[in-house]
Amino acid sequence: MKHISDQAINNPLSKEDLRKQFIEQTEKLGLKHTFTFDEAWEIAQEIRKKQEYRQKITELHEQLENEGGIVGKELHKLNPTKHTFAGGCYIREIYNPANMLLVTKIHKVDHPYFLMSGKMSILTEDGVIEVEAPHHGVTKAGTKRVIYTHDPCKFVTVHATNKTTPEEVEEEVIAKSFNDEAICLDEIQSLTEKLGLNVELTKEK
Repeated sequence: MKHISDQAINNPLSKEDLRKQFIEQTEKLGLKHTFTFDEAWEIAQEIRKKQEYRQKITELHEQLENEGGIVGKELHKLNPTKHTFAGGCYIREIYNPANMLLVTKIHKVDHPYFLMSGKMSILTEDGVIEVEAPHHGVTKAGTKRVIYTHDPCKFVTVHATNKTTPEEVEEEVIAKSFNDEAICLDEIQSLTEKLGLNVELTKEK
């Protein structure tokens, strides 16, 4: 069935053509699914949208770095960060000036965030959302955002950890690419749960 899944993601056939193929292959192979074709189709569309978004945001990040965007020490100087460790948590406060365009790193661990002051527009896989303090939410593994600050902003994230330095925490919670094992396993687990499959995944130590 893998080739059917690939076709659904890349979308070379119409939905009805894929439905017909799904039914034919299911009957031919004598399969019993825990999900319907429509459920599989919706998930495939989610995967395709996620892949397109990740490709575009990665290209944007590379473009900003290669064409004179503010990066490295200059970026950190304009967006000062306060680091605090307490009770098995790392608290990161970052201060962003107004009218700043930022591309975040790739998060590989779910964690809460809090917009303590200011207003920002955030580009996500589901489009642009506008948030204004006070606001809080949860950043999911695999998230990479584009942020535009309308006002000076104070943004706080909290990470459960036993590490003792910001550098160690970043190694633990930030992925170098979307192919990071932690992100892939989380997304496979989410996919199997949506399809009603009983699969247990473990990460290598």
